[in-house]
Parts: sequence; structure tokens; C-alpha cells
Amino acid sequence: MATEARGIGVGRIGTFVRRLGPTWLAGAIAAGPATMASLLVAGASFGYALLWVVVLSAVLGTLGQYLAMRVGLLTERGIVAVVEDHLGSFWAWVLVVDVVLAAGLAQLVIMLTLADVSATIAANAGVGIGPLTDSRFWGVAWALVLAAGLATGGYRFAEVGAKVLVSLVVLAFVASAFVVPIDPAAAATGIVPEIPGVGGAVVAAGVLGGAVHITLLTMQSYTMRARGWTERDRDIATFDVVSSMLAAFGIFSLAVFLVAASVLPQVVADPAAIDEIQAAEALGPIAGEHATWIFLLGLWGAAVSTLGGNTIVPPYLLADKLGWEQSVEDPRYRGALVVVALASAAGAFLGGTFFQLLVLVLAFGLVGTPFALAVILYLLNDPSIVPETNSRTANLGGIVLFAVATVLAVEFVLEELEAAAAGDPLSAFVVAFAVAMAVAILGLVVKYVRDRGRA
Repeated sequence: MATEARGIGVGRIGTFVRRLGPTWLAGAIAAGPATMASLLVAGASFGYALLWVVVLSAVLGTLGQYLAMRVGLLTERGIVAVVEDHLGSFWAWVLVVDVVLAAGLAQLVIMLTLADVSATIAANAGVGIGPLTDSRFWGVAWALVLAAGLATGGYRFAEVGAKVLVSLVVLAFVASAFVVPIDPAAAATGIVPEIPGVGGAVVAAGVLGGAVHITLLTMQSYTMRARGWTERDRDIATFDVVSSMLAAFGIFSLAVFLVAASVLPQVVADPAAIDEIQAAEALGPIAGEHATWIFLLGLWGAAVSTLGGNTIVPPYLLADKLGWEQSVEDPRYRGALVVVALASAAGAFLGGTFFQLLVLVLAFGLVGTPFALAVILYLLNDPSIVPETNSRTANLGGIVLFAVATVLAVEFVLEELEAAAAGDPLSAFVVAFAVAMAVAILGLVVKYVRDRGRA
């Protein structure tokens, strides 16, 4: 009997593994260039001090995807359509605008990353001076490739190859974690929550924003729907979330951070000015003279694969709101894809280093995430929307997730206030966006209390 039970258990796990997919797509996007940059900057700037955020990001990222997964399973619809029907068109538009702003800014900076890394690779390959070493050339070229590929379905081939490169650099970081001299005692101090030094709030928000991001939360209901999963698939969906976010993404995050915290503070003189060549030093202990090439190709692959996934987010939610078919067979959806792809070329013309901008992008996305979490909790606690409302445990976890995301987002916005007061337009936009999201959350809470009172 014991042998038979083990056989059934192994067989069930094997079935689960063969059916994995939706949250692994989210995990692949989460393990993109912005998260990698945030983890490297965190380790280079503050040593092990932000280890608590890294651990928390994997746990809370798993919880966020679980709650978003339940929306998809219980409603069997995309989140925007559910909000439209039950909360109203205004709230659906607020959610769409929130996502479009976060994903749009990310699109520009990811394109800057891809363009800069492509130019660096070309220069290191010795192609000489010319357009191939100009990041602006690569920005326009990749925008055209992205538009044509997504409109015809051909971009997936580039993504497959890119994910292979990402896997190699992740394996290199994991291997490095067993080689570099990690200080256990110093690492243990990083478990105690604190926001270290100037810029610590931005980096902490960036690290958490890599796992708890509005685009990951909103797209989860659509990936569940695309797979055809319903409440009957709760077990496989839960296994999908835990294995991808808590296990795979958690290992990735810890490995990158611990290696960075152990190696980079000794080799990077100014963490605020860290670039891809300096960051590659983190792989020196395992890759030697090949560290730069491995890191560059891995970062390039992460940018290529994440750019494709991020491009479809605004058109997908817009199509859901306007009732378009979410397929390239619909010319309106295909047109929206092309517009977003081509507009991303502007990212290559941005000023500044992409490493710092990638961290800022995730921090900005975190500012818009509490509203998405509030919407998800609202939907999962309304019996007229879902057949099975949240348990007390799920609600408690959701509240903790909302609180942590809000606190780190507020810390980031407070750091931006001084720059906004000094006239920095980007900081002013961040503050204005935060105020708008705070008002939206307050309005949503008032609506929920009012609706429950009438019920």
C-alpha cells in the first residue's frame, strides 16, 4: 500500500510538472533585467542589509500571485472585465491607466537596457565605430523587430533563445553562491528589517517591486484564462504559483543578491554609478575572464524576453476594457501592439544609466501596486462576484502584503519629495501618481464599505 501511495503521489507531481505554465511566465518576467539590477545595486550599495527585503519579496510575490490566481480561477474572466461589470467603468479605467503607466515606463527603460547592452556587446566584439555601437540605432532596430515579431507571432522564437541565455546566467549566479566567500554572520544581520542610508528606500522598493508588481498581478487572471484553468484546477494552479515564485524566483533572487553583497562592495567604488561591466565582476569567482560576456549575454537575454512580455500588457488590458479580441487576428489589438512596440524606441534616447533607471522603474511600479491589491481583495471578498470568498488566512495575508507594499512605496515617495520640491519633473510625476493612487484606494475602500452596508 505504501508503495502504491508513493506511486500515486509521484504520478500526481509528474502530472503537475507537465502542466506548469501560467505563473512561470510571470516568474520569468519577474526575473528580468530590472529585478537583476535591483538585486545587484542592493548588494553593491548596502552589503547584506537588505536581505530581509529579498526574502520577503519571494514570499509576498508568491502570495500576490496566489490571490491574483484566485480571481482568474473563480471568475474565469480577465480582471478588467470583472471590475467593469461589478465595480463600474470608472474603476476599470483607473486600473487600466495604473497598469499602462507602470508598464509604459518599464517598457522605455527595458528598451534602453537592451539598446545599451546590444551596443556594448557590439563594441566588445570589435565591430568598430559605427551605428552598431550606437544604442540609439539598436533602440530603433529592436522596436521594429518587436513590432513585426509580435504582430505576426514570430517574436516568440527570439524569446526562447533569450530565455536560454537568462537560464545560463542564473545558473552562473547560483553556482557562484557556492564559491564566493559569503559571510553568514554578516548576512544574518540583514534579516532585521531596516532601510539603510540615502537611497535605501528606492532600492528596497525596487527589490520588492520585482516580485510584487502591478503588471504581474493583473496579467495572472489572463494567463489562467488562456490555460483554461477553473476552480477545479486549484491544486495545480497553487503548485504552479509556489514552485515558480517561492522556489525558482526565490532561489534566483537569493543567489544574485548574496553573490552581489559578497563581491561587489569590494570592487565597485561608487554603487550609484554601477554599470554592466562592473556588475559582471560578481560572476568573476566562477566565470573568470568570461564573466563579462556571460553577464552581458544574460542581461541581454533578460531584456529581450521581458520586453516581449511587457509589450503585450497595455494592449491586453485595453482590449479587455474595450471588448476587443485579445488576439492578433483583431486588427485593433494588433495595431495597439505595434504602437506600443514602436513607441518603446524612445527609451534608447533617455538619459542616465539604465542600472539606476531599472531600479526606479520597479519602485515606481510598486507605487501603483497597492491599488491593484485593493481591487483584488475587494473582488475576492464580494460573494456576488466570486462563489467562494477569501478565508480569514488569505485576507490576513493579503492585508500584510498590502501593508508592506504600501509602507515601502511611501518610503520611496518620501525620498522623491525633496527632488520634486527642487523641480525635478520625474520626481514630481512620481509624487503626483502616488497621491492619485492614494485617493483611488481611499475611494475604493469607501465604495466597499458603502456596498457592504447596503447588502
